Amino acid sequence: MSRVAVVVPCFNYGHLLGGCLDSILSQDGVDVRVLVIDDASTDDSAETVRRLAAGDRRVEASLHATNRGHIDTYNEGLLDWADGDYCVLLSADDLLTPGALGRAARIMDQRPAVGMVYGRPVYFQDHRDLPRFPTTHRGTTVWSGQTWIADRCRTAYNVISSPEVVVRTDVQQKVGGYRKELPHAGDLEMWLRIAAVADVAYVRGVPQALYRVHAASMQHSRYQGVLTDLVQRRDVFDAFFELHADEVRDSARLHAMANRALAGQALWEVCRSYDRDDLDLVPVDELVEFAARTCPQQGELPEAAMLRRRQLLGPAVCHRTQLFAGTAAWRRAQRRWRHERWKRRGV
Repeated sequence: MSRVAVVVPCFNYGHLLGGCLDSILSQDGVDVRVLVIDDASTDDSAETVRRLAAGDRRVEASLHATNRGHIDTYNEGLLDWADGDYCVLLSADDLLTPGALGRAARIMDQRPAVGMVYGRPVYFQDHRDLPRFPTTHRGTTVWSGQTWIADRCRTAYNVISSPEVVVRTDVQQKVGGYRKELPHAGDLEMWLRIAAVADVAYVRGVPQALYRVHAASMQHSRYQGVLTDLVQRRDVFDAFFELHADEVRDSARLHAMANRALAGQALWEVCRSYDRDDLDLVPVDELVEFAARTCPQQGELPEAAMLRRRQLLGPAVCHRTQLFAGTAAWRRAQRRWRHERWKRRGV
């Protein structure tokens, strides 16, 4: 039976920890061990961690005397403690779906080249009222790591929320831990590093995890953080290709592809602000500057041509007439934007 080490970082989530551990310890078909790391919570999380660890021999506790931050906490569990065949990083406010670890373990048991398995997450707010989701595993898609990296560069989006990932432990140890200089988007850089040395598999049909979206984040304005998100993703691709270009075929072209995608997304955000006539709510100048810095050829992008047309007409005309609502380029950009909104806000 495959052994799975699950690292559960916790900061002020003691009231949610019981449900998280229940979702882990009820997994069948695998031998599970859990390390709960309380990062000096200011509530009663530490006491909850001690109580839960005392109640099940499969659960261990690590209690920080001072707050070390999420990167050190993640790396403590994944690099210093995890010793199973496979490992998982699961936040104390998230849940695994029934059978998730067994599905991932079977895939990697049968395919030694696969270093990471993920699936679709389901977003939720309250564990007492979980959304309904499919329960049938409808097959597995396996990509070479090189193909998976190329797909990420093509869109420059992170398609993984995090709790739905199971990693082969020796691969995790090989690529190392999360990087402190990438505190907000380091998970994407980690997935790229894993794909540089191993194949990647995807579970179709049944979701692998439930990702909690807190009420505050659901109400967070989409205008806040657009530029920050783009900068963080650019930093991820820059850092990855700076250190791992020799592990990726055609790395220069792929890096440029990611930068083009990011520049196009920045310009598209400005295009949308013209269509909504809300230029005052969007950091227009900063987004245009970001696009120019990120991709020297940004003026040749389709989004640049779309923006020039809007600039000629002005935001009032664009908003009143909705001239661009039916174009194929507009529909493609809409799909990209909806995907990004789904990833950022869980809607």
